[in-house]
Amino acid sequence: MAKKLITIIIPAFNEEEALPKCLSRITKLIDKEKAYDFEVLLVDDGSKDKTIEIIKNKRKEDKRFCYLTFSRNFGKEIAIMAGLDYAKGDAVIFIDADLQDPPEVIPELIKYWEEGYDDVYAKRRSRKGETWLKKWTSKMYYKVLQKMSSVEIQKDTGDFRLLDRRCVNALKKMRETSRNSKSMFSWIGYKKKEVLYDRDPRVAGKTKWRYGRLIDLAIDGITSFTTSPLKISTYLAIPTFVLFIGYFIYVIIKAIIVKMPVQAYQAIILLILFFAGVNIMLFGIIGEYLGRIFKESKGRPLYFVDEYNGKKEMNDGKEKISKE
Repeated sequence: MAKKLITIIIPAFNEEEALPKCLSRITKLIDKEKAYDFEVLLVDDGSKDKTIEIIKNKRKEDKRFCYLTFSRNFGKEIAIMAGLDYAKGDAVIFIDADLQDPPEVIPELIKYWEEGYDDVYAKRRSRKGETWLKKWTSKMYYKVLQKMSSVEIQKDTGDFRLLDRRCVNALKKMRETSRNSKSMFSWIGYKKKEVLYDRDPRVAGKTKWRYGRLIDLAIDGITSFTTSPLKISTYLAIPTFVLFIGYFIYVIIKAIIVKMPVQAYQAIILLILFFAGVNIMLFGIIGEYLGRIFKESKGRPLYFVDEYNGKKEMNDGKEKISKE
């Protein structure tokens, strides 16, 4: 029987310091796993350093290593989608080039896949090298997302996971522009299995994530998979109206019994400030959803590929995967 093919997808952006170590450890791993054939696909997200040169040199030595480069930087979420589009494997595994997710966990992911699980996701038991603020904000993000979403979101998990081919095919049908892979993995369903691991610090280089980008990712995750924020106006309107009526009755009764004149300007100023703040917040929420509608209505491709394994891509809308 032919061996099963497993594709390891590595999204990378300016990872020249960490990538050689990553490729070395992955090479040792796939050399050891004789029961499977492997394809290692690096998706270069418009790097400006020597990232692409490193993978090109690696491909000259070992044809199991493949690469595709974008025409510009499109972001990690799009790089993940491109990896799915070009992966040939019966299963795919996502892993970052910074080696915070140790490749040595991969055999355990494969083991559960062989037992019949479609989505074997790695859950962080500990997170070395991360600040308390990063850990706390991540915890709060998953808590809020879980409460707002209609599907169960796996906590303390990232992109490090194995997906069966049918999960890959399902995700390839989801071509929206505003993407949040973690929510998508949950939304498609299928049989899931958790694997615990300890997350390591980066082996080299600096993280490309800044809090501004993490906030954008959090907003995408919430607005992409739930309309709950749009209901905030309803949730606020009812208690606000009750409080307003209660306060109005209190002022009238106090004016009658105590005979204290009402300072109308104070109440007016407070009410104006309160409702102005509520309106601004609600307009911001509606604006987020309108912005996503605007993006999707354009129907633009998610990305353009510059090169795939040394061959220039024509980007003619057809799926073109070289078979070598």
